Parts: sequence; C-alpha cells; structure tokens
Amino acid sequence: MKIVMLERRVLGMDVDTSAFSTCAKVIEYPVSTNDQVAERIGDADCVVVNKLLMNEEHLKDCPNLKLILEAATGTDNIDHEYCASRGIKVKNVKGYSTQAVAQHTFALYFYLSEHLPYYDRYVKDGSYSNQPFFAHFDNYFSELNGKCWGVVGMGEIGRTVAKIADAFGAKVICCSPSGKKYDTPFEQVDFDTLLKRSDVISLHTPLTDKTRNLFGRGEFLKMKKTAWLINVARGPIVNGAELSEAIDSGEIAGAGLDVMEKEPIPSDDPLLKIKNSDRIIITPHMAWGSVEARQRLVDDMFENLKGEL
Repeated sequence: MKIVMLERRVLGMDVDTSAFSTCAKVIEYPVSTNDQVAERIGDADCVVVNKLLMNEEHLKDCPNLKLILEAATGTDNIDHEYCASRGIKVKNVKGYSTQAVAQHTFALYFYLSEHLPYYDRYVKDGSYSNQPFFAHFDNYFSELNGKCWGVVGMGEIGRTVAKIADAFGAKVICCSPSGKKYDTPFEQVDFDTLLKRSDVISLHTPLTDKTRNLFGRGEFLKMKKTAWLINVARGPIVNGAELSEAIDSGEIAGAGLDVMEKEPIPSDDPLLKIKNSDRIIITPHMAWGSVEARQRLVDDMFENLKGEL
C-alpha cells in the first residue's frame, strides 16, 4: 500500500506519524496546493488530506485511490458523490479536538471580557509602578456568573462549552440553525431569541447552506450592545466586513475569532483594521491544535486506516 500525506505540516511536526509506515509506504509533503493534488497522489492507494479539494478534477487521474483519510471532522472539501461513484471510501475523525476547542472558546472570551490586553499594557508600560494605589480596574469587567451564554450548535463541542459555561454560573441557552431539537438539559430557543437574550454567543455549528452568513448586520443589530461573539466553528458563518462595522459602531462589544472567511486572513481584511483592537482577538485557526488533540487525530486516522486493510 502507498499512502500520500499532502499536508503534513497541518498535523504539526511534533506529533508522531510513524505508525503509518508500519503497514505502508508513506510519502509526506509539508504543504500542497490544489494544482498539485493529482500529480502528488499519482498511483497511491490512500491519501491523507485536510483542506485540499478532493473532487473529480483532482482525482480522475488517480486510478488506484481507494481511501481518503480526512485529517479533520468536517469533510466539506470532499465531493462525496464523486468518491462514491468511484468506490473511494472517506474516513474522517470525530471528537479529537473537543476539549481543545472548548478551552480556546473560553480563552478568547476572558481575553476580551476582562480586558486583558489593556491591563497587561498598564503593567508593562510602567503605569502600574507609578500609581499610588495597589489595584487598578478603570476598564470595568463583569463576572460570567449570572450572564446568559448562547450556544449555536449543540454537537459535542457545543455541549462541552455549555457545561463549562454552566459551571461558571451562566444561564445557558442554545439553538440549532437547522431547527433540530436537541436532547439537552439546557433551554432551547429560536435563533432570534438567542440573539436578543445572550451576553455571549459562541458558534459550534458546521458550515452549510443554512449557516453561511448566518451572522450579518441584521443579526448584530438584534444582539445586545454589550454582547460578545465567539466563532470557533467556520469563518464564513460570520460576515467579516459587517462584523467589523458592528464592532466599530458599537453595535456589539466585540468578537473572538479563531476562523476566518479566507484563511490565511488577507492583509487587507477589514477585521484587521478595527479602530479599537482590544475589542477583537483573532487567532490563526489553532483552537483545535493542542498537542494532545493533534496526536489523537493522527492515532484515530491510523485506526481508520487499519479498519480498511
């Protein structure tokens, strides 16, 4: 068996992929482009992929391909209908990043809500050393206890975030963009109600036709002016240009983003030009990527491979 890993660097060079070499010849490419997919797969039996497109254009000249191992949970980069017509199996991995993404959700929230950039600067620029009083809290912050946390999408990550928010004493409400009813102890509301009631809204829903541009100017106007938006799901769920306007105009308090409409983020993206940068934090799609989560991903992909041998 021959396996081609097209995007080895996305797994991180600190994780161990040697198990694959115990049952196959493995060729690794640190990064690849869509234009290189067909040539690099060639006569391989299996391909490991993360974001590259797997469709007829890129796979029609790969006659031996029998298995696609998706190094992720989402498979929107794969043309499932075409793969099925060719007898190419697709295996993804679920649940490997739940704890990492949930943890990062709260890291983004507390960074914003406790105004940590401001207080960090206040100490490091010498202001704290020169004040006569032991404490400084001029940039006011509030407790999460008693606030309303709205969860959009109650899959495994959404449920974990809900439990953590509940442990902090928040009132948790949730909604499904598809209208699905959840089996959950938390109050399920319609989307408009979630927008209006929430002090924090975190996104944990897949990117679908229903969720693309789910958050735009109309939705920001319905939110509280003091509300925070946290997106650790998919970038195109939020209209970035309209989010930047909402933050600059004070329609919402701010946002924590780990995902963008285009990745990497273009240098001219309006979200990079928000007037008060303390009202937004943007991380480079790394919420899922704790060392433990990435090793679980690799180990689970290997289990998927063994199941097909």
